[in-house]
Amino acid sequence: MTEDTQRSRSRTERISSVLRHDLPASLVVFLVAVPLSLGIAVTCGAPLIAGLIAAVVGGLVAGPLGGSVVQVSGPAAGLALVVGELVRTYGWRATCMITLAAGVLQLVLGAFKVARTALAVSPAVVHGMLAGVGVVIALSQLHVVLGGQSQKSAVENLIELPNQIVNNHSHAVAVGVLTITVLLLWPRLPRLNMLPAPLAALAIAALTAGVFGWDIARADLSKGFSEWASPAMPSGDWHGIAGAVLLVALLAGVESLLCSVAADRQHDGPRSDLDRELTGQGMANVVSGALGGLPVAGVIVRTTTNVKAGARSRWSTVLHGVWVLLFAVCFGWMVTLIPMEALAALLVFIGVRMVNLGTMRGLHGQGELPVYILTMGAVVVIGLAEGVLIGLGLAALSALRRLTRVSVQVRLEPDDRWHVVVTGSLTFVGVPRLTDNLRAIPAGAAVDLDLNVDFMDNAAFEALHGWRLEHERAGGTITIDEIHDEWYTSAAGGTRVSSAKTPPRAPDRWWLPRAYRRGGPLSSIPVRHDGVWVPSRAEPGGPGSRADAVPDLLAGAIDFQRSTAPLVRPFLHRMARRQEPSHLFITCADSRVVPNLITASGPGDLFTVRNVGNLVPRHGASPPDDSVVAAIEYATTALDVRTITVCGHSGCGAMAAVLSAGEQTGGLPGLERWLRHGDHTLARYVLSDSTGEDEGPLDRLCRVNVAQQLDNLRTYPSVAGLEDSGRLQLVGLYFDIGAARVHVLDRQGFTPVASVRS
Repeated sequence: MTEDTQRSRSRTERISSVLRHDLPASLVVFLVAVPLSLGIAVTCGAPLIAGLIAAVVGGLVAGPLGGSVVQVSGPAAGLALVVGELVRTYGWRATCMITLAAGVLQLVLGAFKVARTALAVSPAVVHGMLAGVGVVIALSQLHVVLGGQSQKSAVENLIELPNQIVNNHSHAVAVGVLTITVLLLWPRLPRLNMLPAPLAALAIAALTAGVFGWDIARADLSKGFSEWASPAMPSGDWHGIAGAVLLVALLAGVESLLCSVAADRQHDGPRSDLDRELTGQGMANVVSGALGGLPVAGVIVRTTTNVKAGARSRWSTVLHGVWVLLFAVCFGWMVTLIPMEALAALLVFIGVRMVNLGTMRGLHGQGELPVYILTMGAVVVIGLAEGVLIGLGLAALSALRRLTRVSVQVRLEPDDRWHVVVTGSLTFVGVPRLTDNLRAIPAGAAVDLDLNVDFMDNAAFEALHGWRLEHERAGGTITIDEIHDEWYTSAAGGTRVSSAKTPPRAPDRWWLPRAYRRGGPLSSIPVRHDGVWVPSRAEPGGPGSRADAVPDLLAGAIDFQRSTAPLVRPFLHRMARRQEPSHLFITCADSRVVPNLITASGPGDLFTVRNVGNLVPRHGASPPDDSVVAAIEYATTALDVRTITVCGHSGCGAMAAVLSAGEQTGGLPGLERWLRHGDHTLARYVLSDSTGEDEGPLDRLCRVNVAQQLDNLRTYPSVAGLEDSGRLQLVGLYFDIGAARVHVLDRQGFTPVASVRS
């Protein structure tokens, strides 16, 4: 009876969640999907009903069968150029057969579980391809907006554009300009933006054109599903047909898988099963092709809309497909009210948005922007397939360059010894740089050579070994220390060396969590526990259990005494009687935040205060907290620190408790009293606007909390006075745990600390 009750309760909760979250989200996605599906069908030169069929199949087939619980599939703008070319080359019915065959290929790939390999494609190439497709779509449809006809290529569209702008000023132009204006302004109207901007833009354009009686072309869906045509075998060169099937399958599959990965970053539900996702997309394309629909793929715009609308399960995707089906069957006549120029304007807007500046900034930081730009340019100027191949080639060359990058540093030490450090992969590509640097060392000098290389080929060994023999014949001495692997020693001794890179030895460093050091040196150090010396992993409960806590800690102390203490003893001895830190560092007690690690500081640098939530009680706050106040007073008066830093972090449990209004502090009265000092943070959070599209409520509160604690510090007269006089600086930091990235607070908000590139 108890199990039945639990199952009934679980079923009730699931139904309630669907009604509360997934049903409203499905309606929002439906309102976005209809205009986008119609617009993409126009771009492809396919029947309008084909776009709606693909949207229905994306919801009813890919939704339940796919591997992502929130991804929404349907016709994708990224495939528009390929499909449009197929329609012009083989005809619409043959294109449907190619879509069906591409779905079968995706099913085969999914059965062999190769989905993860698709992620090996450089994102710079994928994003560059999508940006190029967006530019081509925007240029072609802009001519329709201006009352003209699109040309055969993007270059011709660009050349013809000035003539279109100068000579065409018809009603079509007014409809297009009105549509784009609404698309731009609608999201800035907070009371109205519950209605998706694409739907609002088409509705306003249709209403305005109808009221003023403008002479425009209108979408034709009068035949509805009677336009359905069965797939037909394409005729022509089978090599081209096979290539088309492969291209549609791969482009749709890669776009869907990358969309799934992006969707996982936006919600806290189950992670995507990529092989299942590829299989689901394959089945959807089989069905869509058989029913006369466009190719189906995961669409990031609809997926993001689905997540932001509060979707929790697949039911949102499935229901959105139901609503599209009902619309096509019962209200298809409404499409005839939409001006074709408005659909073209919507496509121009979508095309421009596909050139994502945020993506470009991220790729620039990783040094992959040239791949993105070249891929985009090649897609626009040459073609989609050629552009993707060029992008893949450049990405491969760029990766090869990184893999074979070598750093050679030569410097003269005070004792007249030359110190040479070679880091990276030492191959024939790096031989010129190596020999140029070694030539700077005078003959007969004493040299310390540190080889921190993960690979050395024969050409590099011959160059290095030849230089060594020549230098020693001239009276010099060379001491070689191989830090990573003994590539040089093995080659010099005639030992066979692997032709591939060897994996680096797992480092046993203090900053690694103990769970990542199992089997390392610490695991073999015996410790005294309950009067008995036992191995540090011998306690009941298995490796990593809480029973290991005391042995682990003692083993760590023993390892410190053996290896680290001799290194730090000299300067700790000098500072044993006095500390002179320059920073007061206030941060959370969270075990994942290690101040000395994230600031690369050592003993004597930071005067640290840690508490739950990195809170600073305001001056005269109730309940009082003398601990934090005492630290502030001592740091600013006795230690004369020059900086006070407040460092928050992502996923802070204290801020989660503040956000829950005390629901998470039940039975913890001390914690509940302490978190009252976060009331001002919560008030500031409520009054602030979200500035990050991807951050959730908790992480936004964590960031707001840092700024609030800096203001709390300024309520202390001594701190405010020192800051006003320029003798003290207040700094806000935010540590993103998952990305291992430190952000610093400035006037624009939190900015990632720039990485130093070698």
